[in-house]
Amino acid sequence: MKSFNITTLGCKVNRYESEAISEQLQDQGWHVIDKGAGADLYIINTCTVTGKAAMQSRQAVRKLIRHHPGALVVVTGCYAQVAQEVFSSIPGVHCIVGNTFKDRIAQLVGSHNKQGHVMTLVEDLSTPCPFQDLPVTRFGNRTRPFVKIQDGCNAFCAYCIVPYTRGRSRSLAPEVVIKRIKSLKEQGHAEVVLCGINLGRYGRDLTPAVSLCRLMKLIDGPQNVKRLRLSSIEPTELPKDLIEQIAGSKSICAHLHVPLQSGDDEVLKEMNRDYDSNFYRDLVRHIVSVMPDVAIGVDVLAGFPGETERAFENTCRLIERIPVAYLHVFPFSKRKGTAAETRGDSLPPETIKKRCRYIRALGETKRRKFYEKFIGSTLEVLIEGKQDRATGCLKGLTRNYIPVLLEGTDKLYHQIVDVRLSRIEDGKVFGESVSGHSL
Repeated sequence: MKSFNITTLGCKVNRYESEAISEQLQDQGWHVIDKGAGADLYIINTCTVTGKAAMQSRQAVRKLIRHHPGALVVVTGCYAQVAQEVFSSIPGVHCIVGNTFKDRIAQLVGSHNKQGHVMTLVEDLSTPCPFQDLPVTRFGNRTRPFVKIQDGCNAFCAYCIVPYTRGRSRSLAPEVVIKRIKSLKEQGHAEVVLCGINLGRYGRDLTPAVSLCRLMKLIDGPQNVKRLRLSSIEPTELPKDLIEQIAGSKSICAHLHVPLQSGDDEVLKEMNRDYDSNFYRDLVRHIVSVMPDVAIGVDVLAGFPGETERAFENTCRLIERIPVAYLHVFPFSKRKGTAAETRGDSLPPETIKKRCRYIRALGETKRRKFYEKFIGSTLEVLIEGKQDRATGCLKGLTRNYIPVLLEGTDKLYHQIVDVRLSRIEDGKVFGESVSGHSL
């Protein structure tokens, strides 16, 4: 049997697609091994959402080639989609596969002889293309499997390369989504994460059109998994009916990740974001008013060209005033082909780094305040399939996205248990079973 290993960078969609590629290879007789064990095939599923992600992707490719010079090397993902020339110039790369051809990787590597020119299979995504269904039926030890229900983005924010790497928005048919979720329940999974590139646009391209709210109503109930979690949703794509559906559900988790990017109206306008700071503030407050325990995560982009000190302060003030649970902070970096690439009012790198540090510190304050709100409460915790390396404790996750550590045995893996959150130590939340029995 030939062996392979996949390195994945970036988002949940990339991770899902790596699972699909892995399953296809295993169905054709390949077996997966550890990265350092000397595989016959290495696949690097790249990311280019930021300059750092692109750099890490290049480094991952070069490192694998250096450590495993005789292996077949395939580069795929978003960076491969828009920068074929970067990877074709690296000696040791054999195949470059764009995002819409990931379903062909298992077929390609079966016949590739590592001779001759680099094989490049990349499609122009400037025109609409169909949803590429990459089914995953086995998630191994993953406690909370993903289901990719949407791909692509139509927004064209000024800083963002994603519409060029993923193409236009397209969706998986609701009946297929339902089938996938039921299959995962039958395999014993208690939670499923619905993911997409622009999840809130789900179903608008289908005939007839289906909203994300309608899909959630179709899959919300005891006939499916106990917990459904949504990945990131844009603020203008969270209508009140969807918020009410989540609030009234026993299975949809009270956890929403809602990108902000900036709290300054002029910067939002320059970013080509279709809302202002008041809209975002009112949205967050409405969500919390109907779901008091909800965890709201926020993306913030620091250092967009032309971002003044006052604009940055506006962002910080907005974050301080709204009840959010955590922040994901990104420094602005120019991406080739985006509207912001050619702007001449870029900020000094040190200014961007300083602003990132400040917002990350603010995010840690918001996170701790959110955690403290639930100390002493008893919450349902889904126990993950691996122990925490630092403490040896079991790791689990509440519905509202609080990671919890507790003592216990591996018999609890993948189970939902009632846990009383007892303390915060070094930024980590610890809990105790309320069953009264030793775990």
